[in-house]
Amino acid sequence: MLKTCKKGNWFEIIIPKTWDGITIQELFQRKWNSPKKLTHQFRMEQKVLVNGQKADWNKPLTPESKLQINLFEEEEINIPPQYMEVSVLYEDDHVLVLNKPPFLNTHPNDLSKDTNTLVNAASFYLQSKGEMRNIRQIHRLDKDTSGAILFAKHPLAGAILDRLLENRKIKRTYIALVQGLFKQKKGSIKDPIGRDRHHASRRRVSSSGQEAVTHYQVIKENTKKQVSYIKCWLDTGRTHQIRVHFSHIGHPLIGDTLYGGLPFFKRQALHAAKLEFLHPFTEEKIVCHAPFTDKPVIFQDIDLYTL
Repeated sequence: MLKTCKKGNWFEIIIPKTWDGITIQELFQRKWNSPKKLTHQFRMEQKVLVNGQKADWNKPLTPESKLQINLFEEEEINIPPQYMEVSVLYEDDHVLVLNKPPFLNTHPNDLSKDTNTLVNAASFYLQSKGEMRNIRQIHRLDKDTSGAILFAKHPLAGAILDRLLENRKIKRTYIALVQGLFKQKKGSIKDPIGRDRHHASRRRVSSSGQEAVTHYQVIKENTKKQVSYIKCWLDTGRTHQIRVHFSHIGHPLIGDTLYGGLPFFKRQALHAAKLEFLHPFTEEKIVCHAPFTDKPVIFQDIDLYTL
């Protein structure tokens, strides 16, 4: 794990031996995959120092030297804050993980009109702590899906996490309650998903759709009620992917009436229970478990910490 600390608006990294010989330019472009525009901004605005001095972006770094990056300046807020209680699963100077309740949109579709979303709540939370910066969501959940969502607190962290997500290095494990009992208790669904031209909000399995891969494992069954509790994780992130895939194989999610689920609950029984990722700067492995919040309880006697 890297040695780091925050000093005012500056973030300091003690250069490890593994970075010996790489330049700041290579660090931003190759290791962190920072967008060209953002990298150029850090360079032109002299937001990077080495041992307190103006950095030479093309000079190799040496172990134990101090790399200082101006990451924490105040920003002009473009996400309207909206107060609501938030459940914090993990937080530091760079990232924030919240436990999203059901029946709440992840982000506004119209910044000026939609303020009752998790992004607006996260914006209020940051500002209430004196952090005048725009929150950046890394992924999303459907309105009626609950669980862990990852946010970045500044653009560089956002860029690094975006690339980790793109490279499938952020793992999200879901719990779902579905109809029926499985003959095969563990497997993968690899059917492509596309839009349903007959329904504006639905998706469907389609040979012309985008690649979609869902892995699953049955963790509990109720033979009397003919339902199964499953954990699943994705190689891709298509809209409604879990809901579409399990409906397609004859096991729609309980409560998911859009895809044929029985209306035992007011929402689809889907929860993002576990989130795993490498910290964008310290490279520490972060594991977050998101407690269930439904009343009445949907996921009976499931131990999140065994997933």
